[in-house]
Amino acid sequence: MEQVNRIAFNVPETGQERVVIIGAGFAGLKLASSLRKSNYQVVLIDRNNYHQFQPLFYQVAMAGLEPSSISFPLRKIFQKSSNVLIRYAEITKVSLEEKRVYAELGHLNFDYLVLATGATTNYYGNKELAENTIPMKSISEALHLRNEILTDYEYAISTRDYHERQTLLDVVVVGGGATGVEVAGALAEMKKYILPKDYTELQYKEVDIYLIHGGKRLLPGMSEHASRNAEKFLIDLGVHVIKEKRVVAADNSFAYTNDGKKIPCGKVIWAAGIVCPRLDGLPDEIFGHGNRIKVDRFNEVPGCEGLFVLGDAAIMEEDPDYPTGHPQVAQGAIQQGKHLARNLKKGKRDKWTPFKYKDLGSMATIGRNRAVVDISSLRMAGFTAWLIWLLVHLFQLLGVRNRVIVFINWVWNYFSYDQSLRLIINPRRSRGPGVNQ
Repeated sequence: MEQVNRIAFNVPETGQERVVIIGAGFAGLKLASSLRKSNYQVVLIDRNNYHQFQPLFYQVAMAGLEPSSISFPLRKIFQKSSNVLIRYAEITKVSLEEKRVYAELGHLNFDYLVLATGATTNYYGNKELAENTIPMKSISEALHLRNEILTDYEYAISTRDYHERQTLLDVVVVGGGATGVEVAGALAEMKKYILPKDYTELQYKEVDIYLIHGGKRLLPGMSEHASRNAEKFLIDLGVHVIKEKRVVAADNSFAYTNDGKKIPCGKVIWAAGIVCPRLDGLPDEIFGHGNRIKVDRFNEVPGCEGLFVLGDAAIMEEDPDYPTGHPQVAQGAIQQGKHLARNLKKGKRDKWTPFKYKDLGSMATIGRNRAVVDISSLRMAGFTAWLIWLLVHLFQLLGVRNRVIVFINWVWNYFSYDQSLRLIINPRRSRGPGVNQ
């Protein structure tokens, strides 16, 4: 077993205190970046060997961007950081008593453990919805959605029966948060601009896009001004917005709502909530609402010295301004990662400062020239808000190459109303030389 352990991680003992970070999302990546050239040995562990820019997943799903343009290899980020080690693994268990994390092949000891595991799709215990709807919390899921949409368009061309064709064309998006609103807007633009060009044999007016939201207004985390404008933009694009209704079941032909109605559709995109994953070995009492782990003002778990939690997975109930926890957005994760790094660099805990979240605003885009932005007391909607959204997301991307590619894609798409990325790529093993199917 000891030999397997060395194979699993092969992390050298340097005499430095070791900070093990699980998760290379916004929080984990910012913490690791801020600790480069520090006196700590940093081990960043993720089940992917790249960082993925979640706010633009929907553009990959709608064939607006290539997956590689919103991803960045972790090893490239830390090429010149000798104290930061990258390990490709999925952690299955944590032992706080032994100060170890376990993966399939072995274990790794730590002095400080930082959980930055993010959140995953929440189906609220409904197994049927988990099996029959399409989530979008990773690049692979975004690619799967793209394949499903384009494949159904191809099949719809050859389908004579109207009702069967509607099943292939109509889409239900569940959840009126930023992801749901942006996906619905992108689908509506694909219907308006792409179908008439690529699928001339289809009647694009046959395509119905539904956005179903359980609350009274869209974008509940933003201002009422943003909610009203987002709904108006969606309706102008032809999206059927249904509020105060919940999707309780789905199959290959219908989405079923809690008032007994059923909506014909072959695809249900689930963007109705998130929940944090649990690691075996962690005590039940540290978990709060949505499986978020309770932390103090230093992002440390009370009663578990050396265990820190950042980003979506953390709930800091001690902050009087956010008694139910900070917003589960990228900025919160980035700020927490940077702040924990500053404290760790100070060494002695009596020099540590408590975390204070700074709200930098919220925004969402609903197609070209349409976006909503809340920054402090400033409320904007329309073209100016859309430009702000573009600039903010462009400069948050990692790597000059990615920024240039995304910028070129956006400019080309803006003037041509077209993209060249509508490829159906289904991974499969080749059957042999010369065989393409």
